[in-house]
Amino acid sequence: MASTLLQFVHPALEKSRVNRKLLQKARSLEGVTVNDLYERYPDMCVDAKLEQALMEAHPSVVFQFPMYWYSSPALLKEWFDIVLQYGWAYGGTGKALIDKRVRIAVTTGGSEKSYSRTGHNRYTMEELLRPLTCTLELCGMRVGEPFFIHEALHLKSEELEQAINAYATWLRED
Repeated sequence: MASTLLQFVHPALEKSRVNRKLLQKARSLEGVTVNDLYERYPDMCVDAKLEQALMEAHPSVVFQFPMYWYSSPALLKEWFDIVLQYGWAYGGTGKALIDKRVRIAVTTGGSEKSYSRTGHNRYTMEELLRPLTCTLELCGMRVGEPFFIHEALHLKSEELEQAINAYATWLRED
């Protein structure tokens, strides 16, 4: 059984050089199950039962997406709204995700410095991801260290290869 479920969320994968390569690498790794949400749900009609079964079947989950307007793509928000149901993910009987490990991998167009209190965006990546991490923590999940690739549009080939290798190592971490 695969130990990590990669919830991959990219609405325009054909236009993405970096996320496409990261996805390709993830698909080659033993122990990683890739669930491409835009491929599975092009109509944005998320199957809650299927997604819940996938989450239950994996001890570790990674959400990977590009940063869009200081947030995740729309389908990830829809996924959260549909899948993380009261009584399943949280609430009195909602224990399905307790102690499950979860991490977030994000690509950005901006520089690492731009995602700082003194940078262009005025907020850190951790601050921008807080609504997601708070939701995951409310469900009893253990949120691990995130993985960021900044300046995705400007990475040179060798920088991209280094990032892909670092990502593969990060995905395999327990």
